[in-house]
Amino acid sequence: MTPALPLTRDLVLIGGGHAHALALRSWGMNPLPGVRLSLINPGPTAPYTGMLPGFVAGHYQRDDLDIDLVRLARFAGARLILSQATGIDRQAKRIAIAGRPDLAYDIASVDIGITSAMSEIPGFDEFAIAAKPLGSYSRAWTGFLTRPGPGRVVVIGGGVAGCELALAMRHAQRAGGREGSVTVIEATSQPLAELGRAARQALLQQMAGAGITIRSGRAVAKITGDAVHLSDGEKLPADFTLGAAGARAHGWLSQTGLTGEGGFIPIGPTLQSLADPDIFAVGDCADQSFAPRPKAGVFAVRQAPVLLANLRAALGGGRMRRFKPQKDYLKLISLGGKSALAEKFGLTLHGPRLWQLKDRIDRAFMDKFTTLAPMPAPALPRERALEIDEVLGDGQPPCSGCGAKLAPGVLSDALSRLPAPRRKDVESLAGDDAAILRIGGQRQVLSTDHLNAFTADPRPFARIAAQHALGDIWAMGAQPQAALASLILPRMSQTLQARTMDEIMTALNDVITDAGAEIVGGHTTTGAEMTIGITVTGMADKAPITLKGAQAGDALILTKPIGSGTILAAEMALAARGEWVAGCLDLMDRPQGAASIILGGAHAMTDVTGFGLARHLLGICEASGVSARVTLANVPLMEGAAELAQAGHRSTLFEGNRRAAAAVSLPEGPLAGLIFDPQTAGGLLAAVAPQEAPALLGRLTEAGYPAALIGEIGKGPAFVTFE
Repeated sequence: MTPALPLTRDLVLIGGGHAHALALRSWGMNPLPGVRLSLINPGPTAPYTGMLPGFVAGHYQRDDLDIDLVRLARFAGARLILSQATGIDRQAKRIAIAGRPDLAYDIASVDIGITSAMSEIPGFDEFAIAAKPLGSYSRAWTGFLTRPGPGRVVVIGGGVAGCELALAMRHAQRAGGREGSVTVIEATSQPLAELGRAARQALLQQMAGAGITIRSGRAVAKITGDAVHLSDGEKLPADFTLGAAGARAHGWLSQTGLTGEGGFIPIGPTLQSLADPDIFAVGDCADQSFAPRPKAGVFAVRQAPVLLANLRAALGGGRMRRFKPQKDYLKLISLGGKSALAEKFGLTLHGPRLWQLKDRIDRAFMDKFTTLAPMPAPALPRERALEIDEVLGDGQPPCSGCGAKLAPGVLSDALSRLPAPRRKDVESLAGDDAAILRIGGQRQVLSTDHLNAFTADPRPFARIAAQHALGDIWAMGAQPQAALASLILPRMSQTLQARTMDEIMTALNDVITDAGAEIVGGHTTTGAEMTIGITVTGMADKAPITLKGAQAGDALILTKPIGSGTILAAEMALAARGEWVAGCLDLMDRPQGAASIILGGAHAMTDVTGFGLARHLLGICEASGVSARVTLANVPLMEGAAELAQAGHRSTLFEGNRRAAAAVSLPEGPLAGLIFDPQTAGGLLAAVAPQEAPALLGRLTEAGYPAALIGEIGKGPAFVTFE
């Protein structure tokens, strides 16, 4: 067996622009061994700007123009950091990131696009919206179309972008049967100056036919809540004001020492910064000073293969390629309806067939990211031992997180065959994951847990692993005291080891200290994949809450939605939407300490983790000698879990959990199967006195927990009914 090659270099891509997206796709097909690839982007998706006018006009849905970066990062084997880069320290070779420690790099590339914000205009930030970045604009425009009242739109900027969006917004108004107007303000005397004479005249005629007014040679003095005020004193009534005047660089770049005129990053033919060869820049944030061209997505698309080749060369000691941008390119401009104008080499045409051409080109570009498929598993050897096929099952790759646990009963059966405990100061409770140690007159709770990495980003993985380990302490109503970390890292250079350890330990410390405990040591080793194990102790100032104690009539409260196992399994198969995965990670990272305090008077409590809601609830029933009834409709689900379950996605631990919960009755259907879904860092499940349940639920909600009352405890033998 060929051992995995060690990681030795960190490549960091800042921004999910078009060139980076294409480079990631190609990287996934042929990665450079030894490179750890990271992508920093504020959100889980990146918009394809070529389809923006079609979306504004109503021809596309918002999802149609979103590149799913979570799926793309998984395909490329990259870690995705969902945050905003805010600076680059080139001497230390570290990137500042909002809300988390700096990230080290060996080679970095910047593709963050531009902004259309005009903060220098009084009132713009309060009363207007920039066309770029797209997210805020799309939300504001969608909301505007659904609002009653006048529909007076003012667009600041008479270039191609401003006029194309003006036509799109005017079409959307008319298609929706809404009265309104669109006015374009251009500071120069010549709108659409970047087009040739014939194309300019044709586009101006289209705008006139749509009833769009153009104010040329007029500057904006200020913007108020209901108007745009021009410098000559004219006041234009406005219910929606859009900034689309030119390309503006993101402000933080100016602090990096990389920028030139206009705040953009000057680059050479190899796409490297002229100020720092270890930093590349592409797309609209770069200034092709060696061959000046307008800001257009076509250049970013064509930069992608050269960028990829040169990143590989910089990381692997190869030869650089030169980027040679074309002198002219096909400009396809939407005309509001399903018609477009084309210009190239001075020739101009327009009509519906050109919109069809543009639509075909745009959809072909997006298909590159919507048709990603996991790499097939290697074929099994012809000769192999018996039962290998049965163990592999349907060939689904093993899940990580709690989905990687052994099936229920394997560990407990082995433990049951050990001699009975002899020490009187040790209480090992059947079914509970933690032990109680009696020290003098005090009780100390002890538990341990470990997880295989389910995300390539060590920081959220470490935070969630800590929340997961603390769950056993919180479930017993104890206060966390101390933690020991046991870490397995894949093979990597000492430099990358130090970087990774720093990320992990900082994240662990943040969670552990926030919980009121301290990290007191740890152990490290090298293995096939990143694994984090944590041993935790807690102090209980009263009798710990266990599985035993639930009483007939008790109400059942669950503090977190379920579905993480299904979502993580689907994400591995490139089938989960990025926002669903981001939401799942966020929920897993929510601590349960405050919920434990609120539920401190529970009769019985556990945390819902690897064995799923059904098996953990059955554990309470078995220990307490009771039954339980749960209303499926009341069980909260993570966003996307139901859709993925309906599509047949499930964790590899699903079958083991289902077999281990024989004393469970539930309706047929894929949604019911979520009750067997293994959870990572799941919520607390508590049996509480029925008269206290409403108040407890109210307090949990006020504390920010998406808690729900899901059922009740009944009399009879241990059995759980879901209905």
